Amino acid sequence: MIRNTLLTLTFAFSATAAYAFPLPRMEKGKVKLPPTFTTNYDFEGIVALDDCSGSIVRFENSKDTDPAMVLTNGHCYEDGFMDPGKFINNVPSNRRFTILKPNGDEMGTISASKVIYASMTKTDITLYQTSMTYADIQQRYNTRPLTLSSQHPTAGTAIDIVSGYWQRGYSCNIDNFVFKLEEGGYTWEDSVRYTATGCEVIGGTSGSPVITQGTRTMIAINNTGNENGERCTDDNPCEVDQNGNITVRQGINYAEETYLIYSCVNSSNQFDLSTPGCALLH
Repeated sequence: MIRNTLLTLTFAFSATAAYAFPLPRMEKGKVKLPPTFTTNYDFEGIVALDDCSGSIVRFENSKDTDPAMVLTNGHCYEDGFMDPGKFINNVPSNRRFTILKPNGDEMGTISASKVIYASMTKTDITLYQTSMTYADIQQRYNTRPLTLSSQHPTAGTAIDIVSGYWQRGYSCNIDNFVFKLEEGGYTWEDSVRYTATGCEVIGGTSGSPVITQGTRTMIAINNTGNENGERCTDDNPCEVDQNGNITVRQGINYAEETYLIYSCVNSSNQFDLSTPGCALLH
């Protein structure tokens, strides 16, 4: 989770953190991506935001007639960073998302009708409801959503991270889980740590879905990485264990699990913070 930061971009993309606000989009157009950055990835259901990445998502029991949802990071919320300990629920929004073709090309847009939920505490998500149903999107764009897994991810799982902003992907494995991840006053719980090579995410990849390889199942959402080796500062998250011990891993990147969203889904398959056992901040 990085604020305004200037990047030096090369074909290798050596920058490592999941920047919230990358270079202006006019600069994006000057960067030529090697074809391998897209050819091995499926961009169906992936969306681009003005400064981040995201995806069209559904619950495991969603119906085709339900309003479609889009998921990105909490720090990608259009009105800026929320204070620690704050959340947003059922707030109108007209944010637009660019839908990508399976090959990564842009093909159209959809619009939000509201923010279902957003927070940067415990997790880092913004969940939008759109003005179209899943059936509408399928009919107009021939695009299917990703399915949010209701299960805790597993260490060692092979994953793909697919960025709509950059129209490129990354592949690595889940290395392990972090009891608490702290960055600049924000705390996230039970975060996903990536293996050291393969998922060297860059600016604009914030909000990208973390997908179990070979599936259309989303298990986490890409959100941050330690850029400079500093301790718990902006752009430099640190790991905190159950005993309060702090570990800094420069160049390592992280995601937030998404299965906890289901703890706030009621018996009617609706997101509801009053659902017994809801584990998100409310």
